[in-house]
Amino acid sequence: MRLHRKQRTAIPRLLGSLLLVTAAGISSVGAAPGDAAAHSGQAPAAAPRPLGQIVPAPAEVKAGGSPYTITAGTKIRVDDDSGEARRIGNYLARVLRPSTGYALPVTDRGGGDGIRLRLGSDDSELGAEGYTLKSSHGSVTITARGPAGLFHGVQTLRQLLPADVEKNSLQEGPWQVAGGTVTDAPRYAYRSAMLDVSRHFFSVTEVKRYIDQLALYKMNKLHLHLSDDQGWRIAIDSWPRLATYGGQTEVGGGVGGYYTKNDYKEIVRYASSRYLEVVPEIDLPGHTNAALASYAELNCNGVAPPLYTGTSVGFSSLCVPKAITYTFVDDVVRELAALTPGKYLHIGGDEAHSTSHDDYVTFMNRAQAIVGTYGKTVVGWHQLTGATPVAGAVAQYWGYDRTGAAERKQVADAAKNGTQLVLSPADRTYLDMKYNKETKLGLAWAGYVEVQRSYDWNPATYLEGAPEDSILGVEAPIWSETVTNSDEVEQMAFPRLPGVAELGWSPASTHDWDAYKVRLAAQGPRFSALGIDYYRSAQVPWPEQ
Repeated sequence: MRLHRKQRTAIPRLLGSLLLVTAAGISSVGAAPGDAAAHSGQAPAAAPRPLGQIVPAPAEVKAGGSPYTITAGTKIRVDDDSGEARRIGNYLARVLRPSTGYALPVTDRGGGDGIRLRLGSDDSELGAEGYTLKSSHGSVTITARGPAGLFHGVQTLRQLLPADVEKNSLQEGPWQVAGGTVTDAPRYAYRSAMLDVSRHFFSVTEVKRYIDQLALYKMNKLHLHLSDDQGWRIAIDSWPRLATYGGQTEVGGGVGGYYTKNDYKEIVRYASSRYLEVVPEIDLPGHTNAALASYAELNCNGVAPPLYTGTSVGFSSLCVPKAITYTFVDDVVRELAALTPGKYLHIGGDEAHSTSHDDYVTFMNRAQAIVGTYGKTVVGWHQLTGATPVAGAVAQYWGYDRTGAAERKQVADAAKNGTQLVLSPADRTYLDMKYNKETKLGLAWAGYVEVQRSYDWNPATYLEGAPEDSILGVEAPIWSETVTNSDEVEQMAFPRLPGVAELGWSPASTHDWDAYKVRLAAQGPRFSALGIDYYRSAQVPWPEQ
């Protein structure tokens, strides 16, 4: 593990919400009095946030009725036979206690008041991740068919409370939730963000912080880019030098680091507690210099190259004809699959410029078979479609608007033949692209990506010729050539990340940049409350703070 970098203390809560200012959520409900003992002598409270003011935009909002106020007497009531509901209730209590100062006991005793978390909705349209939230004078009730939906409903509840609820110190209320009902479920099943821990290493604490931020926006996948030319970041018992030697550097020559198997298990456990599935990536057959430097026998000439700390791509390749190459792939996939309870395993496949086309096809076909042997679904960058994607494979499209027509057609044709697609166009969702020419961090090879450009596109129609039902979802990757810590990740991710999350969750009918930029602007105080030094785009009318 890296020890030299000063680590930030992880905030034990999720990133604060964006504020929606859409007509669908606006109501004329006035503020009800807060807890008198806690708020005596205050000026009249502002009206509670309109019920639809959340990100991602909800599927349906019916505003009306009296607001609910959290007070010193509020209890969090959970089903007595659901350990998951109790765990989510305890999570919510930990979020709310520091700022409200209230005890907020979690109880399985029945009652019609308080914050009620209920599993077992009979609404089949909610699916595994949907929920309903009903707010009235006496209670807020969140109901879902499954635990993930209940957790997503809790994020909506958080976003409906004032921004100060995200602080770790006692704040003034009142803590009100507008009256009415939210009914909500995701548009796409796959809503992901990628963190590149290979070019610069990020500690377990830093990864957990990012997980918390993703979870508030109802993302459900964390793609970890665990290997590249600059560093190998996961311990593999059968090939120990991958981590101990190949993991000892990073871009610019820092000391790097790697995750022990227990470290990785802790990341997986923490992500699961926030209802995110970890999708690990071992990039193959290119982007492999760290592995080639660790084991000479993986090179066709039997000579290990030096470790690499630059940022060029496309120069490395496993030796496709060698039998030991597939022993290596089998060992790595087997050990990683055993650590990963989720469905997917990503095998890269991009920028294999030093691998001939025939060798590339041979390798990717064999690597896919190995992944299947260990019960995982293959994910690969969209160059996988230049080989033969196996049944059920997922191709991740990272091209951009000016990508050649032939390449885009190749991906669309694969989709017509059953390959599912995750869309992460580089000039839309790559969070490491500079916002503009003044941006200090990031790169610009795909162009500048301002907040509007990142948000204002439609996954269903983005890739011409790809069937709409082939789109599994979206992803927002952040590559780490220039970002080295949580502060820098957040400067690049916020405020673009929430917009990508909305593309993945919200109905297409809610998509409107002019409304979204106002909701986003209202989120500035919440970012600040959480210590997020976000990029203050001139495209967004941020309030003064």
